[in-house]
Amino acid sequence: MHFISTRGCNEKIKGSKAIVNGLCSDGGLYVPTEFPYIKNKLNKFVSLSYNELCFEILKLFLDDFTEEELRSCIKKAYDNKFDTKIIAPTKKINNHYFLELYHGPTCAFKDMALTLMPHLLEKSLKKNNIKEEVVILTATSGDTGKAALEGFKNLNQIKIIVFFPEDGVSNIQKLQMRTQEGNNTYVVSINGNFDDAQSAVKNIFNDDEFNKYLLENNYRLSSANSINIGRLLPQIVYYFYSYLSLVRDKHIKLNDKTNFVVPTGNFGNILAAYYAKLMGLPINKLICASNENNILYDFFNTGKYDKNRILHLTTSPSMDILISSNLERLLFEISNRDDKKVNLLINSLNNKGFYEIDENMKLNLNTFHGEYATSAEVKENINKVFNENNYLIDTHTSVAYTAYEKYKQVNLEYISTIIVSTASPYKFSKDVLSSLGGDIKNLNEFDILERLSSYTNTEIPLPIENLKTANILHNRNCEKYELKKEIKNILKV
Repeated sequence: MHFISTRGCNEKIKGSKAIVNGLCSDGGLYVPTEFPYIKNKLNKFVSLSYNELCFEILKLFLDDFTEEELRSCIKKAYDNKFDTKIIAPTKKINNHYFLELYHGPTCAFKDMALTLMPHLLEKSLKKNNIKEEVVILTATSGDTGKAALEGFKNLNQIKIIVFFPEDGVSNIQKLQMRTQEGNNTYVVSINGNFDDAQSAVKNIFNDDEFNKYLLENNYRLSSANSINIGRLLPQIVYYFYSYLSLVRDKHIKLNDKTNFVVPTGNFGNILAAYYAKLMGLPINKLICASNENNILYDFFNTGKYDKNRILHLTTSPSMDILISSNLERLLFEISNRDDKKVNLLINSLNNKGFYEIDENMKLNLNTFHGEYATSAEVKENINKVFNENNYLIDTHTSVAYTAYEKYKQVNLEYISTIIVSTASPYKFSKDVLSSLGGDIKNLNEFDILERLSSYTNTEIPLPIENLKTANILHNRNCEKYELKKEIKNILKV
């Protein structure tokens, strides 16, 4: 197995090198040369634990890792950091299935990959004889930042710098990042939105002069966003695992089709589900759930991707995104891996702010269905799900739930559907509590947590409870055009 660029440069490298590089030299994203088809092996996988299944899937892509190396990385990732032995449980609530991906150390789905990726990177540095110190550079809309900081803290030969929009994350997300411990962790808020942060970080990766300057000072850049293939591949695992869980628990039969509903911003999570389908997972539809920043809804309904619009700050901030980086990987697949087409589309997006795919590419989108939810609908459905089922969901999961309810109105045939639940309700406690009719006036963040716990008779997750006594360790702030200057200050170069 090798990895190539979505934009067609002549790189063809092994998994460990792709993990170290993060981005291709032409600015494209790494994709596997092929997708192993494993549908005929699913019956053997039904009884596997999460760790065992993770090994079986990742060894197909990362075949330059020894069996021992891969098992060691997986064992370090999925241990007692998770508050459930199952790692990624799928719960049946009434007639809905919720795949809970928030049982890790930062209470968000990003933990599923970011507990593993740092160990893969550490091994990859040794494999490729990298002597420089690696600087992980990440822009976050909230959850990636904390999960990456937690995953990479105190690792040798690695520093991590996270940029987040000052007014574009929840108070809990901000606290999680600002209280992050670790001798190699740095957090900077920017005066701008997530797209500003993400674009600035991407530009830094593509700035040859700056990268050369850092190399001369013994530093090399890499990424922890899902643009890094080492972050994306582990996300494939939980789609197989949740499907096989339903088979194991006799909710469905092996080879029955399912839908997945995925709350979507940067397009990494739902892309992993699409990759699972390419590998033979019996998926009927991938329902792409957007909030009021419904650029992906428009794309799946018209074939046009247009970022020339206002970014709305919503109650589901991790999805407040207008540039979905991982969509480039989907363009590569639906164009039948035509890198020339991908380049034309990305150039159009960079120069004009939009592109439109051709009719053949539109036909290849038939696995996807786009829906979106307003903040009012999100609020209403948090309340509805709790009152009807005594089950608490966060704002992003409510976006997915709402999208599925809309999907059912136009698709009457019943197919088992898994709603991907991406964060603990306690990460967005203010909006969750007010959705339930709770009074949040004059309450600070921790009063709100206590009231939500008391009102719903649910426990505050320990990582969030512990924020109450954590010290603020990071106070850096910069303008959206000052990221390079901030990196130089942190690295003292």
